[in-house]
Amino acid sequence: MRVRADAEITGGWRAHLSLSFAQQGGRTVLARREHSGPLTVQRPFHPEGPAGACHVYLLHPPGGVVGGDVLDVAIHAGLDSRVLITTPAANRLYRSAGPCAQLTQTLRVDMGAQLEWLPQPTIAFAGVHARVATRVDLAPGGRFIGWEILCLGRPDSGERYAGRLGMALELWQDGAPLWLERARYDGTALLDASFGLRGHCVSGTLLAAPVAAEEILGAVRAAMEAHPGVLAGASTVDGVLALRVLGFQAETVQRALADAWAVLRPALFGRPALAPRIWAT
Repeated sequence: MRVRADAEITGGWRAHLSLSFAQQGGRTVLARREHSGPLTVQRPFHPEGPAGACHVYLLHPPGGVVGGDVLDVAIHAGLDSRVLITTPAANRLYRSAGPCAQLTQTLRVDMGAQLEWLPQPTIAFAGVHARVATRVDLAPGGRFIGWEILCLGRPDSGERYAGRLGMALELWQDGAPLWLERARYDGTALLDASFGLRGHCVSGTLLAAPVAAEEILGAVRAAMEAHPGVLAGASTVDGVLALRVLGFQAETVQRALADAWAVLRPALFGRPALAPRIWAT
């Protein structure tokens, strides 16, 4: 899914990163890497052993996105590959003088492949003007666990959010939509509304597919009971488990989602959860 770069976008970075993973000799390798502009990755590594996931950290050297930036990330988990993608730090959507920033993330999971998309939180500064779109395409037999965490404003600095931000999250399987979501955070109306964020400035969404067993849903809900500092709700529809978490601190929401991931990973992938080392730094 590529977001159109229209006349509203001027100046800024143009950056593209495309990664393809393949199963070779009993382990997953980064088979192809293409990039332009300030998007790259650290060297892949295998902390779980050769048969485990290939861990990769996405890097954006400028440290944040400003008005006019256009960033495009494409991840392809090839046949039977095992891939975990995260980031070394939070992504920042900075104030814009007018132009819109666009970030497009397209994730493709082939038959028998397992992809974990676990970026650290995105922080939207006051005055932001941006659109962020994420699309996941699952082939039959592909498996996915991923999350997105959004912090509106900077509560630790006393900065209340105000801006224009569009978010899109899609999950497709074999060409059919399983999850289509759109959100617009223009001003503070959605933050305060009872049908919105209920005064919380941090939201997290985790999607996992395919999920069939009801006991998995019960285990995720039980894990959320250990986090009284957040509001959480989980459900399943069309084989997709969706977990929503609201909180006041990005770290609190991320810890809750990480505990849900620790429940889901063994159930869906048959491997215990091993947190990326970068999360501890």
